[in-house]
Amino acid sequence: MNDVSRRRWENFKANRRGFWSLCIFIALYGVSLFAEVIANDRPIVMKHNQEIFFPVFNDYTEKDLGGEHEMLADFRDPHVQELISGPDNWQIWPPIPYNYKTIDYQIETAVPAPPSSRHLLGTDDGAKDTLARLLYGFRLSVSFGLVLTILASCIGILVGAFQGYYGGNIDLIGQRLVEVWQGLPVLFVLIILASIIEPSVMWLLFILLLFSWTGLVAVVRAEFLRVRNFEFVRAARAMGVSNPVIMWRHVLPNAMVATLTFLPFILNGSITTLTALDFLGFGLPPGSASLGELLAQGQANVRAPWLGLTAFAVLGTSLVLLIFVGEAVRDAFDPRKLVQRQQEESGAFSPA
Repeated sequence: MNDVSRRRWENFKANRRGFWSLCIFIALYGVSLFAEVIANDRPIVMKHNQEIFFPVFNDYTEKDLGGEHEMLADFRDPHVQELISGPDNWQIWPPIPYNYKTIDYQIETAVPAPPSSRHLLGTDDGAKDTLARLLYGFRLSVSFGLVLTILASCIGILVGAFQGYYGGNIDLIGQRLVEVWQGLPVLFVLIILASIIEPSVMWLLFILLLFSWTGLVAVVRAEFLRVRNFEFVRAARAMGVSNPVIMWRHVLPNAMVATLTFLPFILNGSITTLTALDFLGFGLPPGSASLGELLAQGQANVRAPWLGLTAFAVLGTSLVLLIFVGEAVRDAFDPRKLVQRQQEESGAFSPA
């Protein structure tokens, strides 16, 4: 890590709110990555007939467990429990014995069921555990937002780099096309496309990617327009270095400073867009675990406030954490703060 990167990291950590927000967000997302071993309707590991099975990671039929049928084993079924029970057999279940799609047929109250020792955050109107759906939905929303942010940023940086570096007619025509594309009613187009095409994660990612890449074009274009006539760029061009190499090695690092400050906010917008589409019913396939679907459940069941409040609390907390992280990243790349920290380290500046 060079001196500039170290000072940026120190500036980022100096913003305590942003630093701890990043730690909390990473911790929450890290926990959600292990959703299968935290919330599942299958044992994590079990011993049966002197063999070790991992039902969380593998599918087993009743015949594999000593039964007669070739159907997949439902480990919550009394018949399957009878097959795998025995004096030398044992099972280790997840802390939450429900998957996001597990229907609790043995619940004794009307659904949506309120929070209880059986379901800590209650159930939705399909008798599915809210906490399990929240855990899987948070992982899906954040993972979807991260992939969309990375892909959209790559396309936006590429388009902005070509416009800014080459300028002239390429910049003029490209900028007009980008402005026309940005002028499209994105939400209505997304709703129309989502209603025509059978929704899936990959299709929804592709559709949202069509309209999410324009956010960084203006920022990257401005940086390339500013840097392309600097002396080190002109010197590299005079030495015969190819344009792609100059763009990648000499100009892009300067543009990435402004780009990185926008990434947390782009991720924020990606999560919000997916949640809005799911809430309106034009997002992921029905039955998928998502924050938007949980919000829709809360709206449809006003007598079950735990549904809407839970989804709102998780979504609001996630977005606030990302905003704080974005503010800390902005401070980390602020040139004035870099100069101030350099002066503090050299002893030529004493803060008031």
